[in-house]
Amino acid sequence: MMDLRSFLRAVPAVFALLIAATAPRDDASVFFRTGKIPRIEIELAPEAVEKLRADPRVYAPCTLRDGNREVATKAGIKLKGAAGSYQEFDRRPALTINLDKFGPAEPWNGLAKFHLNNSAQDESLLSEWLSSEILRGANQPATRVQHARVIVNGRDLGLYVLKEAFDSEFLARNFKNPRGNLYDGGFCQDVGGELELDERAKPNAATPPNAVTPSGATAEPSDRADLHALAAACAEVDMKQRWARLEKLVDIEDFVRFVALEAMLGHWDGYAFNANNYRLYFEPGRKARFLAHGMDQCFQDPSMSVLDAPHALVAQSVLRNPEWRKLYRRQLTKLLVEFDATRLFKRAEPVQRRIQEALRAIGEEPARLQSERAKEFMQRVEQRERSLREQATAPEPKPLVFKKGVAVALKGWHTMSEVEDALLEELDIGGVQWYRVACGEGRRCIAGWRRTVLLAKGRYRFEADLRLEGVERLAQEGEGAALVGGGIRVVGAARAEDGLGSGERKVAFSFVVSEEIADVELLLELRASRGSAAFRMDSLVLTRE
Repeated sequence: MMDLRSFLRAVPAVFALLIAATAPRDDASVFFRTGKIPRIEIELAPEAVEKLRADPRVYAPCTLRDGNREVATKAGIKLKGAAGSYQEFDRRPALTINLDKFGPAEPWNGLAKFHLNNSAQDESLLSEWLSSEILRGANQPATRVQHARVIVNGRDLGLYVLKEAFDSEFLARNFKNPRGNLYDGGFCQDVGGELELDERAKPNAATPPNAVTPSGATAEPSDRADLHALAAACAEVDMKQRWARLEKLVDIEDFVRFVALEAMLGHWDGYAFNANNYRLYFEPGRKARFLAHGMDQCFQDPSMSVLDAPHALVAQSVLRNPEWRKLYRRQLTKLLVEFDATRLFKRAEPVQRRIQEALRAIGEEPARLQSERAKEFMQRVEQRERSLREQATAPEPKPLVFKKGVAVALKGWHTMSEVEDALLEELDIGGVQWYRVACGEGRRCIAGWRRTVLLAKGRYRFEADLRLEGVERLAQEGEGAALVGGGIRVVGAARAEDGLGSGERKVAFSFVVSEEIADVELLLELRASRGSAAFRMDSLVLTRE
């Protein structure tokens, strides 16, 4: 018989075994921890190839092998990516693999679904991996990253970035309750859009069907009540009421940390600064959480401001609260430890060695090119750390200063697009610089440039020289001039005239700032089915009336 002392010594071990038995199994941890780069061979029948060429976003059947070992014979494959990373099947496409899409299959290295990113916008192959490591180091749920050599129908596509999927296994590993709604932010869609539902809420004993949770969600919300509640809160006109509603729906402290990390990573194409590349999870009984995604362009601009106002609805609303803004500033200082370049270099060294070994097996030139890009990338990481330390102690931005009757030139514009095939470029025409946006083959263009300015209370006039070439109305647009063709405006307001046809003209947009201080987002845009719009850079000015 066990005495009391022996029993008490055994209790912690018993509890540890119980916890291990009930915790979600994570067979992928070894795969991501060791970092061994696999050789993934994908075979598609001719009819499956034609299916992907005709409808690349829909799964086609394939066989998948890890080297000589057959992994799945009825896996699904489809193309992925958005503007900048999407490539057609016959080029070097980014891919999503679902092993049991068309029949039962055992997980591969603990993964039933994963992504193979072509890293078209990051030749270093390091941005996604390092950003993911930083996020998890800061206690933010993030998909784990590896690399893989990819061969499709005997065609060697080279080295890819492999990412685990945002699926039920990911939720089980990162959240206490993985049975909620997981939304895909899609391409430049904010919370007010019709976001795709990746994982649907599932009823359980703790949450009976149709029970309302504190986040506003139901267990099986066919009407997307949770998402609609969040969008409605952001549309609340009274800011104090908006903040009160948001505090009930969103984990504010976590969200502020999330925004700070996106800003510090230079993730300009993420949620906070572009309403893009994110997931949104409504955990039953808890508040909404945002998850970062698509981090292949982080650290591109080492000096990117972390003090500028964000563009996305939730981020903009939260950071306009003075107390939450102070919390954001504190996070910028607290999180500096995660951007220690020396420590990050050491963590990246074994990954870089494995990448180089895999690339040299393909050829010396791919290895040389990646080595150069990796050095440039790590230099930007070092520069980013210095910039972040300077910005962490910088004073809050001040409103733009105006002299009576004197226009202020507006520089520092950033691209924005709600479609994948719009052409955005900077042109020199006869020694004059222009921003130009043109429609793509999809015949639906909503794209252009934007810039945020901090303004004091008052009336303002925004002006530009505009050149239109063959601009035609979007098929779904009405006859009004509110949002038609090419032109300028501020977010949340409509233009008084359309911007159709061809020709050059001077355009102006007047608006009023009713708050004592406000961030105002200015737009140079084209909303059309055909044609192009160009905006002369030195004509972009703002005047206080």
